[in-house]
Amino acid sequence: MINTQHPSRLRCRHAIALCCLTLLLVACSTTGNAPTSTSGILNGKGCLRVGILLPDTSTSDRWEAKDHPLLVQAVKQAIPGVQIDYNNAQGSSDTQLSQAETDLANNDCILIVAPHDSVAAASIVQKALPYHVPVIAYDRLIQSKDTSYYVSFDGVAVGKLQGEYIARHYQAYTLPLEHANVALINGSQTDTNALLFGEGVHQILDPLLVQGTLKNIYETFTPDWNDATAQTEMEVALANLQNNIQIAYIANDGMADSAITALRIAHLNGRVLVTGQDATVTGIHNILAGDQNMTVYKPIIKEAQSVGAVVKALYAGLSTSSLTNGQTVPTVDGGSIMAILDAPIEVDSSNIASTVLADHYVLQSQICVGIRAGTDGVC
Repeated sequence: MINTQHPSRLRCRHAIALCCLTLLLVACSTTGNAPTSTSGILNGKGCLRVGILLPDTSTSDRWEAKDHPLLVQAVKQAIPGVQIDYNNAQGSSDTQLSQAETDLANNDCILIVAPHDSVAAASIVQKALPYHVPVIAYDRLIQSKDTSYYVSFDGVAVGKLQGEYIARHYQAYTLPLEHANVALINGSQTDTNALLFGEGVHQILDPLLVQGTLKNIYETFTPDWNDATAQTEMEVALANLQNNIQIAYIANDGMADSAITALRIAHLNGRVLVTGQDATVTGIHNILAGDQNMTVYKPIIKEAQSVGAVVKALYAGLSTSSLTNGQTVPTVDGGSIMAILDAPIEVDSSNIASTVLADHYVLQSQICVGIRAGTDGVC
């Protein structure tokens, strides 16, 4: 799919995507008589049973390897003696809604939800309302004005870090006086984060596109952040341009690894600038191997601790104003959700040791498999 549109039209695509979310939200809203709470707990005060719902196990290994244990730890520290009901939706919005309904029926009085689909999860919020159960949207925004809190990383900032890396390094992949062809493979259009990442990267790249320094030759969203689909998308972009691509903006490490497979088949791995996100073991390994240039590290322990702080305040019936500091994020149905947005960190070969290794987010034994000893002072 060749994309030769003016950058202003590219920005319109993201605006259209948000409009689509609005329409979907209307379609997903629920009405009718709802059950009443039997727990006696209102708005989380005194709550001793918390539901944690994560989206899948396929788009990133972070969900089970990092988020699951860290969230459990943070909630247990926030509420001594708490019972936690944990579920993973395995990539199904219907399953996630069913899991939430079960939690509510079991008198869970706080829900922490990383939505599989930002719009579909609005139904979970609507189900929780009559129970007076606060819903904390975790990592991904739930597109409902009734969502209680949003705890995540700054999505636009993530995209900016990716875009800024491209802006600083694209010249190493182009000949003098020639423009660089850019393929952009975004995440799932039903994940608000993917739209925010795209917004951030376009804020940085659009001026270069207007100047003609960069040329956007292919841009697409990837349903469900599917890695195999991302490989196909990269193959299509390469075929369309007869392999004449210098920059591959890839929204996360899983899809980047698949895109690198396509580049390797075309004998272009290491010769195309490739971005990523999540600082996964695979992503860091690919950086050390020279096939990926950067990733974005989001210290999940900070995100989980932010959730724990909100849960603790709800349990105690205290104000959360000192936690959110007046920060809010808008929803497509006109809401304004209180938010905690932690700061992401750019990682490339120069700072692996001082970031993800120093934090024990990944282990040297994991990332250095098959990598020459001494590489980047890491292995």
